[in-house]
Amino acid sequence: MPTELHEPVVALMREVGRDIVMPRYRNLASHEVSEKAADDFVTIADKESEIRLAEGLSAILPEAGIIGEEACAADPAILDRAGEGLNWIVDPIDGTGNFAAGKPPFGIIVALADAGTILAGWILDPLTGRLCHAILGAGSHIDGEQVHAKESGEPLPVAALAVYFMTEEERADVRRRSDAIFRLVDIPRCAAEQYPRLVLGQNDVSVFARTLPWDHAAGTLFVNEAGGRCQRLDGSPYMVGDLGRGLLGASSPRLWDLAADRLFR
Repeated sequence: MPTELHEPVVALMREVGRDIVMPRYRNLASHEVSEKAADDFVTIADKESEIRLAEGLSAILPEAGIIGEEACAADPAILDRAGEGLNWIVDPIDGTGNFAAGKPPFGIIVALADAGTILAGWILDPLTGRLCHAILGAGSHIDGEQVHAKESGEPLPVAALAVYFMTEEERADVRRRSDAIFRLVDIPRCAAEQYPRLVLGQNDVSVFARTLPWDHAAGTLFVNEAGGRCQRLDGSPYMVGDLGRGLLGASSPRLWDLAADRLFR
């Protein structure tokens, strides 16, 4: 089923990027940006994008529910059924803080999950048009070409650590453990960009503290289907509906094992 859904989903995402997201880029009035929580922004473009995506995805696959970031912000109970049955998972603009500040990266993310298992995922960069997608058991692709995850080849593996949702104690511990093992780099604060970096050989390791499905469902599948590894810190698979903390992604199983051993054990 996911394979036959690919073209209509991509067409919908590109339409939303072209008609809703990009016209608002660097064109937002002050009243069109607000904070849902500290350092967690939402814009009129997020809201309009999610409405259009939800309408379009429901038409493509009517039997699937919709788990959207902004809908869940308005009604947190929606998230309670994320692991039940067939659901579209929607992030209308990932990296909203960047988008609101008028800078890249940001993206549109859609995934399809059944009883928590991620069946397919799509990540669109509206600025460049780059489309990453993966289908369970069918590999990962960028702009239609199959891709395989590769290590950066740097003397020290490159680690991008999303520590901003960690406690101060957790941050200090991860940084101490990374010393002389990894080269730490800044993260883009955008999962739609971070996951492709793991596959493209730009980053070797990423650690995420908060693991909400709209941020991570598509990217986790993308890395795993490309031959990398993205799992919970204990090695268990990431499942939609599991709201635990902590997710470790790496460009290869070897580097996943190294990071898990040095950073968390």
